[in-house]
Amino acid sequence: MKIDKIILLCFILLLVSCGKETNDQTPSIVTPPAKDVVNLKVMTYNIAGAAASTGVRSLPDLAEVIKKVDPDLVAIQEVDVFTTRNGKDVHLARDLAALCGMEYWFFAKAMDFYGGEYGDAILSKLPIKETEAYTLSGDWEGQRIEARSAARITVEVGGRDICFISTHFDHTNDEKWRILQANELVEIVKELDLPVIVGGDLNCTPTSEPMKILYQELMSPCKSNSCLGTFVGSKNAIDHLMYRSNDALILSSYGIYSWADKESDHFPVGAIFEVVKAAK
Repeated sequence: MKIDKIILLCFILLLVSCGKETNDQTPSIVTPPAKDVVNLKVMTYNIAGAAASTGVRSLPDLAEVIKKVDPDLVAIQEVDVFTTRNGKDVHLARDLAALCGMEYWFFAKAMDFYGGEYGDAILSKLPIKETEAYTLSGDWEGQRIEARSAARITVEVGGRDICFISTHFDHTNDEKWRILQANELVEIVKELDLPVIVGGDLNCTPTSEPMKILYQELMSPCKSNSCLGTFVGSKNAIDHLMYRSNDALILSSYGIYSWADKESDHFPVGAIFEVVKAAK
């Protein structure tokens, strides 16, 4: 009889419990939502003055390489503007942008060359908000080398401004010139308070002294010297895409397009960044 009463009491408690409304819930483990991002594809390409590795100049062939990669921004080096070498009516940045269907471009002069100008440029699918051309030192204790430059643009991606730089360091055997230019580039980047991507033919391997200087401000997936060669016939990675995130850039992929081995003496290098959208 006592056992029956206990069973009856338990049954009543169970009914009361089932009929009771409650908002209490045991918290479940939820994966945080991914950051709201937009992809930005970039590329750097030393076009060798539009002189293919075969020695035949072909701007359309270079354009086909760029269109195949389909970047949003392209840093190009060894750019002729109205030279006798390519033609007094040929502006490589302007004309290559047109062939690639990229509406915007910017050129930074490094020096006078073959009756025209020579330097670095940027091609862009995105409207350019701001531009600046920098001159990198070509003088060391009274010694002169080939002048160098850097081109910078600012574009808007995901509601935030991004700086993109194209540059080309000295190519001679004396590393002191590249050390000087690396220090200058670091100072340029320090002055910018935005996320920065740098693309260029730096003529530096990932473990070289100039690159160690650049690592003070810029990150690179090639820092461990794991990247493939970027110069046709060489195992050395000397063309690079580097960046400073400012909590806005996430490197998604990086690669060297070694299939483009005839259009220039350098391979193009490409990367995809996830850009964290600006808070509204």
